[in-house]
Amino acid sequence: MTARVWTVLLVLAVGAGSAAAQQAPFQPEIGQPGKDVVWVPTPEVMVDAMLDLAQVSPNDFVVDLGSGDGRNVIGAAKRGARALGVEYNPDMVAVSRRLATEAGVADRAQFVQGDMFAAEFSKADVLALFLLPSNLLRLSPKFLDLRPGTRIVSNTFSIQDWTAEKTVELDNCSAWCTAMLYIVPAKVAGTWRVGPDVLDLKQSVQVLTGTLTSAGQSVPVTGRLIGSDVSFTAGSREFSGRVQGNQIEGTVRTGESTVAWRASRAGS
Repeated sequence: MTARVWTVLLVLAVGAGSAAAQQAPFQPEIGQPGKDVVWVPTPEVMVDAMLDLAQVSPNDFVVDLGSGDGRNVIGAAKRGARALGVEYNPDMVAVSRRLATEAGVADRAQFVQGDMFAAEFSKADVLALFLLPSNLLRLSPKFLDLRPGTRIVSNTFSIQDWTAEKTVELDNCSAWCTAMLYIVPAKVAGTWRVGPDVLDLKQSVQVLTGTLTSAGQSVPVTGRLIGSDVSFTAGSREFSGRVQGNQIEGTVRTGESTVAWRASRAGS
């Protein structure tokens, strides 16, 4: 066989090998770089723990930002929820769609290619996330603009300046062992009228401080919000209620006496 024939055969063999490699399906690798994070999959036991903590139900719309291979979204869809994953890597989006089809939930588990920082997720009931603290901090203003009561469940990493409502630690776990639940609070900072009294509130996420002024006398206020539910103390009085836009309605307890109270946002 001539050298020329050998050369032709070698070129054909290399070309065939290259074509086969190009046709091989994409397989994600732990630690592969992404736009804002490297990919590390959430263990399946943690997926279940997060969805349990967020009490995901068929009535929910669940969103995962930076959804990777789609396991949070697919897990939510298996519980009957509608779910959406936003993932920057188009190859990962393709993997997610294939896995959702294999799991039989492609009708409820949707995936889009996009930047999580530009994503629209205002209609989410639950966010199921595995992001770095820097990512969570950058997204935090959008989180706080979500509908009061929206649940955010995070794998391992906390949201800066925001105290989790509940935390779950997995047993016999070596990595990625903590799930944290956050609940978006209503926005109540400002001045409210409580009959003839004036309630001035300052708000740091779900923590409240301020003053309640009655007949020219002010007492400090301390309290908190869980979604739209508010509670605070002002002197000897204990207030609880529910925020509904520019109104708060509930009860106030003084000693053994409990009566109804209502507040309206000043200027509303």
